[in-house]
Amino acid sequence: MPNLRQLEYLVALSETRHFRRAAERSNTTQPTVSEQLKALETRLGAQLVERSKSKVLLTPLGEQVVEIARRMLSDANEIRALAASGGSELSGVLRLGLPSTIGPYLLPIVIPELQRAYPGLKLYVREELPSSLPGSLQDGHFDLVISLLPVKGAELVDEPIFREPLSLAVSRDHPLAATGQAKRESLANIDVLALGKGHQLHDAVLALCQDLGARLRFEYEGTSLDTLREMVAMGLGVTFLPGLYVKSVVARDKSICIVELEGRTIYRTVGLVWRQTSARHENYRALAQLLRVQIQKHFSEFAILSK
Repeated sequence: MPNLRQLEYLVALSETRHFRRAAERSNTTQPTVSEQLKALETRLGAQLVERSKSKVLLTPLGEQVVEIARRMLSDANEIRALAASGGSELSGVLRLGLPSTIGPYLLPIVIPELQRAYPGLKLYVREELPSSLPGSLQDGHFDLVISLLPVKGAELVDEPIFREPLSLAVSRDHPLAATGQAKRESLANIDVLALGKGHQLHDAVLALCQDLGARLRFEYEGTSLDTLREMVAMGLGVTFLPGLYVKSVVARDKSICIVELEGRTIYRTVGLVWRQTSARHENYRALAQLLRVQIQKHFSEFAILSK
């Protein structure tokens, strides 16, 4: 049977397609990675990697083995975490994935309380596009993700935490800023800006534009919420911004005005998601409750959710 270290090298090589970078990711040397993968191929009696001077490719069998290896490494991490915690509370390394539209505005209020409640926990955080998070979780890149719900995946468990309102943002000199309110008909044919594809916020804003008769400006897609805010301030259009960002950043920006959309409450649902096979269901549900308490404390206008 292959050992976990060999599987780790194989997964690293599949993601970097480069022996040196795979070695750096695995905190070892390039000769070690090469030798161990050759030993793995010898043990299995099959070629997993195609080697040439210009590139590294995985064979079809190698790709299949990588998918199994990811699951095995994920299970091994679960075993280590359980052993470190004694099966009681969260401790050790927790790999958390989340969207860039949530992380910078949620984590500052959560991490201090998380450190107090779980002093033995080491949080490793990485941002990804929302559309990539479920797949990365299933592949074992993360132990847990904060995601917009619903998510697709029969092997995933989700725990809703809160509903985050989406607010209409316009420039300070925009006609809608004068009243602070907008009727549905006032948004017909108006130019709306959004994040690029891959962000669920893009899909939500596109659906709103179709419903309201507004125009989504595809040629001015933002790469971040800050970019969207700056484009709105320049008068390139209006946009819909999530509540965490509005309270954390927009509230201090005098060039932007938040406008209430009459007769329409727009929100997105945020929750925790983990694999069905995880042994830490109760730990993650306790973590979800900690998040609810902090959201209620700092963003009291958000609706708190639970199953």
